[in-house]
Amino acid sequence: MMPITWHILGAGSLGSLWAARLARSGLPVRLILRNDARLAAYQAQGGCLTLSQYGQEQAIAISAQTLDADEPIQRLLVACKAYDAVPAVQSIARRLTVNAEVILLQNGLGSQDAVAAILADSRCIFASSTEGAFRPRDWHVVFAGQGHNWLGDPHKPTAPQWLAELSDSGIPQEWSADILGRLWRKLALNCAINPLTVLYDCRNGGLLQYADEVRGLCDELTGLLRACDQPQAAQELHSEVLRVIQATAANYSSMYQDVAHRRRSEIHYLLGHACAEGLRLGYPLPRLNRLQERLIERLAQHGIRTD
Repeated sequence: MMPITWHILGAGSLGSLWAARLARSGLPVRLILRNDARLAAYQAQGGCLTLSQYGQEQAIAISAQTLDADEPIQRLLVACKAYDAVPAVQSIARRLTVNAEVILLQNGLGSQDAVAAILADSRCIFASSTEGAFRPRDWHVVFAGQGHNWLGDPHKPTAPQWLAELSDSGIPQEWSADILGRLWRKLALNCAINPLTVLYDCRNGGLLQYADEVRGLCDELTGLLRACDQPQAAQELHSEVLRVIQATAANYSSMYQDVAHRRRSEIHYLLGHACAEGLRLGYPLPRLNRLQERLIERLAQHGIRTD
């Protein structure tokens, strides 16, 4: 029986990292690129993704196509930014087979439910990743940090058979019965760290100088998680935030890097989602709301979209 093709929508850092490892293990993989110009650029440099891992480079041939191709899609990894997820999926929805499986690898919360709402005939699987990768140039991805991937389906607890394909490809994975808890926990960590690194123009370790502010945010986030019926995600949040700050002290947060490069951030799906949930529940979040206001002001100063 032929393995099902992995279609990868979003050839950014994580999308490229998944595509390269899946293809390297011999599985059929198809990159879906925006338009003919991107496809021509990819083919002009050999139709390969270069993966740098453990100091070694490997060029991996992977076929590619545009959004407009006609090939049916049975399994789709959506690896674009949270704010691009809905339009990207809408542009390709006609190609999805009935009961297609769509893996959503977005930061924060909100985009997953929005995608699931427009894909009533597909199974949407949410994913949360702590792996690190960056692209020094087009079609070249560097595996920058060991991590883990949790996958789960809030509506159907049964794990799919193909998870073994991930493990066999060197993609560490675990099926989570509480994927929303995983995503909420990661959102809370991001809210406590990323915005402050932008506002104080510092690496993660620089936040140790603002310990009281970090603690205050963690206290509010802990209360919000409990109000959202996520008590496990709330456990020892402040301790883990401090651990992450210390373990990644020399790193710049992803939001810091987005702002430094004048790229749109995912504020709406991280801090914005937390503040919106507080408002919906009538749960006061004065520190987080003020943090959001300050961050929006900073982004506007740089001419960066805040939605």
